[in-house]
Formats: sequence, C-alpha cells, structure tokens
Amino acid sequence: MKSMLRSGLFEIEQESIAPIPAEARHGRSQELFTIWFGMNMTPLTVVTGATATTLLGLPMVSSIIAILLGHALGGIGMALHAAQGPQLGVPQMLQARGQFGSRGASLIVLVAILMFVGYFSSNLIVSADSITALLPEAGGTAMITGCAVLSFVIAAFGYNLVRKVTAFGAYIVGALVLVSFAALLAGGDFWARMNHGEFTWTGFLAMLAIGIVWQLTYAPYVSDYSRYMPARSGTRGAFWGTYLGCVVSSALLMILGAGVGIAVGGVDTMTGLNGILGPVLGAAVLVGFALVAAAGNSVNAYCSALCALTLVETFASGWRPGAKARLVTSLVLHVLGVTLALAAATSFASSYFSFLSVLLYVLIPWSAVNLVDYYVIRHGSYAVDEFYAADGGRYGRWNAGSLIVFGIGVLAQIPFMATPFYTGAAAEAMGGIDVAWLVGLGVSSLAYMVIARTAPALVRLHSGSAEPQVLGK
Repeated sequence: MKSMLRSGLFEIEQESIAPIPAEARHGRSQELFTIWFGMNMTPLTVVTGATATTLLGLPMVSSIIAILLGHALGGIGMALHAAQGPQLGVPQMLQARGQFGSRGASLIVLVAILMFVGYFSSNLIVSADSITALLPEAGGTAMITGCAVLSFVIAAFGYNLVRKVTAFGAYIVGALVLVSFAALLAGGDFWARMNHGEFTWTGFLAMLAIGIVWQLTYAPYVSDYSRYMPARSGTRGAFWGTYLGCVVSSALLMILGAGVGIAVGGVDTMTGLNGILGPVLGAAVLVGFALVAAAGNSVNAYCSALCALTLVETFASGWRPGAKARLVTSLVLHVLGVTLALAAATSFASSYFSFLSVLLYVLIPWSAVNLVDYYVIRHGSYAVDEFYAADGGRYGRWNAGSLIVFGIGVLAQIPFMATPFYTGAAAEAMGGIDVAWLVGLGVSSLAYMVIARTAPALVRLHSGSAEPQVLGK
C-alpha cells in the first residue's frame, strides 16, 4: 500500500505527531538552511537588532560583535536539538517524554505553546505595522487578520508547503536586505553616527544575551522540520543546515536593525528604514518584509499545532491525531493569536508579551536536560514507540529525576534574572546584566549528569544494553 504521508506541495499533510516512517522521509540539509534563513527574515528581527544602538546605546562596532557572538553561541544549542530529528523522526516536544515522562513533558509542552502563540502574535503586529505605516487607511485590524489568514492557509497544507514558502521568502527578503544594506551604507548619517554611543559591559552583555536567547527560543521546534529528513542523513546535515540558516539570517537582520537605529536616532526602526530607502524602494521593502513575515509565521503556527496535539494526546490514551485534528487545532490557535494581537494595546497583552521573557527561563533547563540526556547519557538511543504508551512505557508518566533537575535549574536562575516583572539580587549587583540563561544551562546540565551517573534509576535509565531506537511503522 502506497504511503499517504509524503504529501505533495498542495496536498494536506496527513501526518501530525506520529513517527515519520522511512518511506515518507525526504529533504536535504540545504532545505533546512532556507527554512530557517527565511524564518528570521522578519521586521521583528530588524526591530530587535535596533535595541543595541538605541535602547542599549552601544556604538556600531560593539553592536556587531555582540550580535555575531551571541547568535554564534546560542545557535550551537539550538542546532543540537535539530540534529535529533533525523534520528528519532518525531516532533521535538514529543521527544521530551524520553526525559520527563509522558505527563511530566506536558509541563514543557504547555510553556512552548504559550511561547509560540506569543511570537506568532508579535509577528502579526510587526508585519501589520509595516504595511499600515505606508497605507494607514488599510487599518491594523484588517492587516493583522489578513496576515493570519495567509499563515493559516500555508500551515494547513503542512510541512511541504511551509518549507517551500519559507525558502521562497528567503530569496525575496535576502535580496531586499542587500538593497537595504546598500542604501544604509550609501547614506552619510550612518557613517557620521556609527561611533555614537558608549561601550558598556552591561549593554554589550545584554545584547549578547539577546542573541543567545533568540537562538534558544527555536530549540523547542527545530526538530519538527528535521524529523522528515532521512535517518541516513545523520546529525551533521541537520545541525549545519539549521545552524547556518538561523544564525546567518538573524545576525544579518539584527546588524541591519542596529545600523538603522544608529542612523535615524530615536525614530521608529521600520519608519527609519523607509526613510533611508526612499518612498518607492522603501514601500517595496516594507511590504516585502511584511508579506514574507506573514507567510513565514506559518512556521510558528505549524509547530504550535503539533505541540497542542502532543498535549492533548498525553491525556487521551490511544488517540492518534491526523490531518483533521491538526487543521482544527491550527485554526483555534490562529484565532487565539489574532485575538491577542488585536488586544496589543491593552494592559493584558502588554503584560503577556513581557511574560514571554519569563517563559524562556523555564525552557532553558529543559534544553539542558534534553541535550545532556540525548548526547551524553543515552547517546541518541530511545524506544520511540514507547513515547506513545498509555503508561509512559519505560519512561513513565513522571520522571522524578528530570523534574527535580528542572526545578533546580529554574530556581538557580532567579537571582540572576532581569525582567520587566522582577530583577534578582545578583542581576542588580551586576548593574542589570542578565546571565540567568548561562546559570540555568550550567546548573541544569551538571545536576542532570550527577543524577544520571549516581542514581540512574531516578531518571529511568536502564542499565546494561543501550536502549533500542524503535521507529513507528
């Protein structure tokens, strides 16, 4: 019987969270590069980069170094997650059951869903703002809704169309970025002001952290795309395709944002870019950015649907969600994202977007446990079919050891946090420098290795022969 899992470009993807069998595997590392290169080609990336020279007040050279170093370092952890996809063939958040148990992983999955919806809404807002800056009569509500409809249509068809659209968008916005850089460097304001600002370790390390955390936010779903790659492709192709695509694009656009920010002073970043480019070219670039960002937002939508299905399946024993379940879930999440985006002016929405920074602290210990367990403890050997067992299989419903480490990792970060809600004592003593991410990664990694080596039963590590990697049939 011919597999229906390998859908055509405009055929509804039939798979959701089940393991991808060998006959449905396809794709190359170059395609992963274009997915993640296109994913970051958004106005939100440019606006975030402007933080270096505007809010943090760094000179241009210092900003470039902080941006490049931050993304280069953060990309390593992110891409190590992507390299798990070809081996296991399941979505990233479902694979968390191998470390935390079926019910324990649901806590991480819920956090990931909240984060995905938040970033989906953020992209809707920035994309709509880029168009309404040129066409005020279009209306923000109409633009947000239109961008969401475009995202839903692409995400509805599934993996193959999402992959092709982001790849196509990478070429379009890549060309627009080159044009933008040429216009920026040709202007006198940039060269006259590039040394404006003052280097401070607080500002430098803050921008460094932004780059690192920006990359780590992709960790919960990079395997959702590499899971379709043939197992024989190994980890190297998935790692480098994802790493280079994500790091190069995000660093490039943030450097552009930093340059625009220093050239235009306190002007809104996208409005400033429009002014640098001129009315005709500026309109083309802003609209191009907005449309590609709206289409690329389907990446967030697709992955958030897989996470939501994973969460429901945890408590619906024996249920195997298919295409219909994925479509309904995607529609619900789009409606939720649009509602949040339209409410952006309210205090609730403002607090929610600030709360996203807190969610990142929660995901960092998960990332540490996942990477140590996969690469150091189990060496990529998992009984994949047991991820779906009603009782959690050999991984159980709750993995006490991993959850303890997770709690330790979150608590260890608290003194070092610097957020709109709370600034820890250690962060205040360091002048507001936020190194919580570094503390969380280090403490969680060390604690998990100690528990796995000294009390393997506590993390449900079976002694003796390596665990089999059993892919779904």
